[in-house]
Amino acid sequence: MTLAPRPIHYVQVQDGKTHTGLYQKGDLLITPANTPLFVRWEGEENCLQIQLTDAFLKRIAAETFKGSDRLQLIPAFQQRDGPVEAIAQLILTELQQNPGGNQLYVDSLANVLAVNVLRQFATTQRQLPLYEGGLPQRQLMQVLDYIDAHLDQEIKLANLAELLGMSQFHFSHLFKQSIGISPYQYLLQQRVERAKQLLKQTNQPIVEIALDCGFNSHSHLSKQFRQLTGMTPKAFRVG
Repeated sequence: MTLAPRPIHYVQVQDGKTHTGLYQKGDLLITPANTPLFVRWEGEENCLQIQLTDAFLKRIAAETFKGSDRLQLIPAFQQRDGPVEAIAQLILTELQQNPGGNQLYVDSLANVLAVNVLRQFATTQRQLPLYEGGLPQRQLMQVLDYIDAHLDQEIKLANLAELLGMSQFHFSHLFKQSIGISPYQYLLQQRVERAKQLLKQTNQPIVEIALDCGFNSHSHLSKQFRQLTGMTPKAFRVG
């Protein structure tokens, strides 16, 4: 979170993607665990960095949300959220005024912070019905996790089949047996679901969301989005 009293220019490289922007005081940067991150800013201004471990977030999620095992933190660049900003500021004030810190108070604030971060910057992966036959559960989850981790990239049928050491035909047949839809249909659904979350939870331009979700262009996203939701991305965002 930026603490600078004046706007400062940031350059951020997160998981291979570069973002630049003019950060205002209170602007947030959210980065999921195990995501490569480089940040540079002009001048000697300060920022507040709070690291919540993956294990801590999972515990808070399990205690607070239904379907917590399917929660996934979304990277967010230059976002505003009043509750998160206020709690982070309380943590900073406590640590500044009490160098030793009241650990119970700080722990309580960290718990509330985690709940708000998950509430505002996490998405729920879709839970699909499983069918008789098809891929073993372990192999199916391996494929679904791969798709989820590479939504912003080109994913070929050959990539997925190779992941399990199968022919493309055999893989496609077993995948559809497993969840009732083809690999392409599943990939498209997941990309649209990710776009829906980013449209509601970030202020990214729609063209940027399209590319981040693996679509070739704004128009490509709009076409597929309308087919699955009956709405344009713009209408969904303001609705």
